[in-house]
Amino acid sequence: MHELLPELSQWFISGERFALVSVVNTFSSAPRPPGAAMAVSATHGVIGSVSGGCVESAAYDLAQETIASGVPVLRRFGVSDDDAFAVGLTCGGIIDLFVEPVDASSFPQFQALADATIRREPVAVATYLEGPGPVGAHRLITAKDTVGTFGDDELDASVTEAGQGLLEIGETRTVYFGPRGERMRGEVAVFVRSFAQPPRMVVFGAIDFAAAVVRIGKYLGYYVTLCDARPVFATRARFPDADEIVVDWPHTYLEANPPDERTVLCVLTHDPKFDAPLLAQALPGPAAYVGAMGSRRTHQLRLADLRERGVTEEQLARLHSPVGLDLGGRTPEETAISIAAQIIACRNGASARPLSATHGSIHRPAPDHGVPLTSGRRL
Repeated sequence: MHELLPELSQWFISGERFALVSVVNTFSSAPRPPGAAMAVSATHGVIGSVSGGCVESAAYDLAQETIASGVPVLRRFGVSDDDAFAVGLTCGGIIDLFVEPVDASSFPQFQALADATIRREPVAVATYLEGPGPVGAHRLITAKDTVGTFGDDELDASVTEAGQGLLEIGETRTVYFGPRGERMRGEVAVFVRSFAQPPRMVVFGAIDFAAAVVRIGKYLGYYVTLCDARPVFATRARFPDADEIVVDWPHTYLEANPPDERTVLCVLTHDPKFDAPLLAQALPGPAAYVGAMGSRRTHQLRLADLRERGVTEEQLARLHSPVGLDLGGRTPEETAISIAAQIIACRNGASARPLSATHGSIHRPAPDHGVPLTSGRRL
């Protein structure tokens, strides 16, 4: 959804009415997670995806009906893997789609949402999916403020509390309440879509491999910082895709800008005077991933140095070095793909083995946080 907002903002400003199709619940082997979105306009066509192609045609038809009627629709797609092709969900699993019209009257908070994401401000939007209240109504939630109401003060307060909690951890999902905001598996379903700050990737070392890692980091949705102590190499001309270029000693930068649990650190300096003090500071911290470039001999020397600096064996076990997966790559681009693949596998707790050598679901199911939707809105 986040990547669609700049274009959707232009549609909204121009007065173009469109329908927004959102994945609001998934079960079993669903192809896209909650929050995946597709937008349909009568004049601008289609952008985005909700299923990787499985039910796009059916979602498009629902969107056109919604544009014409102005009435939001909640619909379920998917049956068993054996029969899934009949309804279009060829990979099996179940997805719940919410299709809603978007214009100034149906979604008055939309432009404020788009503006906040463009300014990189954390914001969540809560959408009333199901219940006795205003289906399709929205409540915009930030850490300090809210805009919009569901018509009940207690429900508004409960949704705000839940939304701020989900925004803090960057999670998007459907939550359930009683009609007065009771935190229970009740009859009110509210979809909370979080637009948190993107996770950080910090690439240390202004080398040719770093330029490729920066590019793929941006592609994966990270806010990418390139850091190097040498101003002649750390330039915008050499790293046009970086969100930020910092000229500083790596460990000094990290001390002033400590990582959080979503931060990815790629140490490509290939120089002990840079990477040893940096890794000694990074490994005890909470970063999601710490990878360092170098040969196997360099890795052994690096481990010995880090042990002398007091890094424990448990902390050393967090270090991905030599960095990346064994893809046989040689070019900067191939190396960046191998690093990115390892980051994705670590983030998802995956084995990084070939899918042909694994068993079970290909698409890892999202946690089931709620109860089934009412039968009258399912396929």
